[in-house]
Amino acid sequence: MNITDLDSFKQDLGYISVDPLEGFISLPSGLDCFKQTHCRLQRVNRNDGTKVNPLVRRHDEYELYGVCTQKYEPKVCPRCGAPLHRNGSITTTLRHIPLGDSYSLVEADRPRFRCSSQGCEYSEVGSIPFKAQGHLITEPLRLYTEALLAYGMTLKEVAHITGLHKCVVKDIDKARLEGLYVTVDKVGKKTLIKPEQQARFIGIDEFKLHDGHKYATVILDMESGCILWLQTGKKKQVVYDFIEHVGLEWMSKVEAVSSDMNSDFEEAFLEKCPHMKVVYDHFHIVKNFNDKVISEVRKDEQRRLIAEGDIAAADALKGSKYILTSKRETLSAKDQDAEEGKIISRGSELFKKQEVKQKGEQYHRYMELISQNRLLMDLDWVKSNLEQAYLKHTAAEMKLYIEEIINYCEGTENKHFIWFAKLLGNHINGIISHAEYPLSNGKVEGINQKIKTIRRKSYGLPDDEYFFLKLFDASRQKWKAQIE
Repeated sequence: MNITDLDSFKQDLGYISVDPLEGFISLPSGLDCFKQTHCRLQRVNRNDGTKVNPLVRRHDEYELYGVCTQKYEPKVCPRCGAPLHRNGSITTTLRHIPLGDSYSLVEADRPRFRCSSQGCEYSEVGSIPFKAQGHLITEPLRLYTEALLAYGMTLKEVAHITGLHKCVVKDIDKARLEGLYVTVDKVGKKTLIKPEQQARFIGIDEFKLHDGHKYATVILDMESGCILWLQTGKKKQVVYDFIEHVGLEWMSKVEAVSSDMNSDFEEAFLEKCPHMKVVYDHFHIVKNFNDKVISEVRKDEQRRLIAEGDIAAADALKGSKYILTSKRETLSAKDQDAEEGKIISRGSELFKKQEVKQKGEQYHRYMELISQNRLLMDLDWVKSNLEQAYLKHTAAEMKLYIEEIINYCEGTENKHFIWFAKLLGNHINGIISHAEYPLSNGKVEGINQKIKTIRRKSYGLPDDEYFFLKLFDASRQKWKAQIE
């Protein structure tokens, strides 16, 4: 290729002739139907903070000038039918893909058309083929912004990289998410997409949406982890709306639902889908036992011992909550780690932090505590048998264990044990369903943690519709990666 052909090739790509002594190399714009004529580099100030607390940053900005080379077909006036003729041009500035840490702008001249008929004042401006719809940015920049958002970056981070305002970034992201997860009917009503695949097991839980007792409910596929439904509130209506959304035929193939002990959820599912099994996982039962029985019994015993003057026995119970709520196997493993000198927190000479090693003698202390107190021994018995009950593979065997635990708790005549017995008795059907469907609400709780992380990372998302779409997308990232 000779020099003349090379220069022509560069012109077609959008290159410009620049003296190397000017200090930079001109790059092609990469835009179709745009012929770059010249370029200007300038330093501008950008406020990355707020009006109250400004954070002004100086950066380079390339301004790429050129003309739109799109060939326009002959046009006629939509009012009178007369032909339109060229009537000058208009310059449009679009933000383009950044070059490293420098932003770029594209300024293109596009033709303006006016009706040739006298008395008709109709005029229009030719379209720009590389302009993104609804924004003064190029289509490549919109695609680049969507890619950064799909990767998991926050609005503020993407705004900093692209030079766009975070509200523009949010509009681009919301449009992307609506295109993925929202359908629009003939009358313009928006609805969520139907589940991509049939679910056998689903999970349901509520989470805090805003301060002031504002809650929302999430329903997800327990096998894929994809969110199926999100709605404000934590009552029966949420379940009714979900069933109406997916249809009774889809629900007929769902075998079980994992839930906490929210009776509204259980009643709503069984009312519409009586074939389903409601399963209460091990975590919520043990958590109720630890928080409402073990912790309260330990406090009552401390107060009783202090009132009786046995200060030494009361002091022995201080700091024992973790030991009393742990399994014997866990305490033995901790003691083994202590013997091996396991480090659980490394020290730092720079920050004057001491190294922390695993403490030993925990199993010995546990056995000493329960041997000296009848109620603590009762706690150990219930905890061990509850663990054994969740290892059973038939509902009949598990029911025998649960009924035995109920009778034992009632026999202690302690109010906390009696409360736990009533809890087991009122939810026994959902508890023993675990033998047939060993579901755990772990994925639902994991989604709740992801919800907190997304909200915290974004410093709050007041637009609930946008927030829910973000959660839909976040729950499907792993599943989409497996499909690809």
